[in-house]
Amino acid sequence: MGCGYVVLPILLCFLFAPSYHSLVEPIDGGSNLTNEKNTTLSVPKAFGFVPRKFIDGGGNTISHYAMWHTGLGKYYGLRAEISVWGSPDQQYSQESGAAIQMYCEDAGHYSLIEAGFHVSPSLYHNRDVRFFTYSTKDTKSAGCYNSDCAGFVPAKGAALVPGQAVAPPSIYGEADHYARISLNEDPNSGEWVLYRHDLGEPSFLGHFPREFCPTKSRIQALTGFVNYLKTASGPPMGSGHFPDDMDVKRSAYFKHVKMYDSGGHAWDPHTTRVIDFVDKRDCYRATGLVMDFNKGYTFYYGGPSGCVG
Repeated sequence: MGCGYVVLPILLCFLFAPSYHSLVEPIDGGSNLTNEKNTTLSVPKAFGFVPRKFIDGGGNTISHYAMWHTGLGKYYGLRAEISVWGSPDQQYSQESGAAIQMYCEDAGHYSLIEAGFHVSPSLYHNRDVRFFTYSTKDTKSAGCYNSDCAGFVPAKGAALVPGQAVAPPSIYGEADHYARISLNEDPNSGEWVLYRHDLGEPSFLGHFPREFCPTKSRIQALTGFVNYLKTASGPPMGSGHFPDDMDVKRSAYFKHVKMYDSGGHAWDPHTTRVIDFVDKRDCYRATGLVMDFNKGYTFYYGGPSGCVG
């Protein structure tokens, strides 16, 4: 792809595009596990997610999800710290990642925009962990990664661009690495702006045009996912381990989860009705959305390789 590496902890310069102004809260602090309360929020009606069209663009892909999502309603975006995990033994026909997702409903059809981190050898011809964006105007059709078609529009001079490799990844039991990103509807333009928030100041990365989500009927999600061909088995999700101990050095997570209102302000999701959805529980698992004194609202997920079906 010709993209360089980004070392997550290093502060980078950023360039604001003046036509996009999204109000954000100050960066959250804290990382140690203390005073955890297993507070799972109330549950709306489950949503029927469809397999992603992947690799061959046809119906030969199996998709699995471990996610937290809202019901259908007026939602304006999410912010979270997403743990970054590698997958050095992943096969060519496998994809594994984590993303902030927005599903937009229009007359029973759903479009999708998302941003996050994944390992996808078929897309990049290596096993680097890369930042990615994805969009489709119909979830039943093949979508578009990064800038491969008209979809996400990167900002000039962005600190992180779609397809760019990131390093270092987390190391099981030893090191926790993450990036904090947000995806929300800009209250001025109506376009969907993407920011990175762990570089000292919010850094504008680009936007999805408003036509990808033209209505106010939406479902938003934090999602760990895998995709693989029916001729293969499933790759690891997250750290490659079940999130039983909810340890940030052993379990993949989304933490310091915030939701946006129509004015672009971020707030805790303590009054939002959500559902924890895992479609293949013998392969992958997830916790509820829990409140931690230092990590804020946090969701853990993951599972090992070898899933069949």
